Amino acid sequence: MTNIAEVTAPPAAVTATQVKRRLTPSRTALRTVSVLSPVLLLVGWEILSRAGVLDERFFPAPTLIFQALWDEATTGALWEQSRHSLSRLVVGFLIGAVPAVVLGVAMGLSKMVNAALRPIVSALYPVPKSAVLPLFLLFFGLGEDTIWYFVAMGVFFPVVINTFTGVANVSGIYYDVAENFGAKRARVFWTVALPGAMPNIITGLELGAGMGLIMLAIAEMMGGQGNGWGFMVWNSFQLFTIESMYAYLLVFAIVGLLLALIVGFVGRRLTPWITRH
Repeated sequence: MTNIAEVTAPPAAVTATQVKRRLTPSRTALRTVSVLSPVLLLVGWEILSRAGVLDERFFPAPTLIFQALWDEATTGALWEQSRHSLSRLVVGFLIGAVPAVVLGVAMGLSKMVNAALRPIVSALYPVPKSAVLPLFLLFFGLGEDTIWYFVAMGVFFPVVINTFTGVANVSGIYYDVAENFGAKRARVFWTVALPGAMPNIITGLELGAGMGLIMLAIAEMMGGQGNGWGFMVWNSFQLFTIESMYAYLLVFAIVGLLLALIVGFVGRRLTPWITRH
């Protein structure tokens, strides 16, 4: 007769959470992949370029591009151009982002404001932004403020749309509770609408920063200022110094990555209640 004590209990059921944890890569693995993927891309590019598979006239080896970037840095040209471009990007970002957040929250809180502004935003957002640059040059001339406002336009639309979406998606029960406790409109803005929409606002700011960088490149190429990263890309193309052109394109890529990291870092600090994997 089988001893009851010898009977083994069936294994505990594996929960969905446990399965998900087993299948989810570790942070170390994710960071390793994030570092290795661009490195492998550059190594492959270098090999194909040196082997003649890629035409070096149009796809110079990454080592040549980095050498051109180093030369720009040692001569001081890179820092001079960066001074112009970064100041334009920061000013334009602030001009576009601040009113976008305010209007986005107002559209989410007020049906009247939403009815008045949403058709305008929906109509203007799809308009190709590069096609509007001649209007900006016509209105504001060839000044720094033209580039500021052009960058601000690129930042404005992603931020206002994401902010409105975030406020509109906040559960109505929170607004009801605030109203029952006699909270005024300003109080509701700071304690309900803004925190509730913050994840969407952060997403909008990240998208807006990227779009602002694109608008900066277009404005500097076509705006006639004669300086900045965009101008250097266009000038290098005209002079057929392809390594320098790629070098300044690389600057755009690095700055875009840094902006995404900065906005993401700020977003994690402002939304500690959001679970991230």
